[in-house]
Amino acid sequence: MPEQVTVGQELPEVRVTITRAGVVRYSGASTDFNEIHFSDRHARAIGLPGVVAHGMWTMGAGLRVVTDWIGNPGGVLHYFVRFTRPVVVPDTDEGVEVVYNATVTAVAGDVATLAITARCGQDAVLGAAKAQVRIA
Repeated sequence: MPEQVTVGQELPEVRVTITRAGVVRYSGASTDFNEIHFSDRHARAIGLPGVVAHGMWTMGAGLRVVTDWIGNPGGVLHYFVRFTRPVVVPDTDEGVEVVYNATVTAVAGDVATLAITARCGQDAVLGAAKAQVRIA
């Protein structure tokens, strides 16, 4: 984290690649075995375009833009997101990339508030995402 934190400051971008293998591993770690996370047939049966990454995985990966910057995950005081679009994961070795960015929107004492964006291609996949962190 920089020595001085100012409103408007942009954090270093984080790019995360999601593959089907990664989604399956997350299913095991989270014990969320909903078939939309590994079966195109089941995902399409409920109107999805294909297998989708877990929303909680997408949310958790998004916080990395903040924790990489502050260097201390214990410094996160609050984190909130809305899920706006699912991350569709193609059945390829390359998978799909989600790009996370964050900007400091307020500083009050030793607490900074950050707005976070997450995009998969042209789609915003998280909305109203923000975090508050201790900066001292």
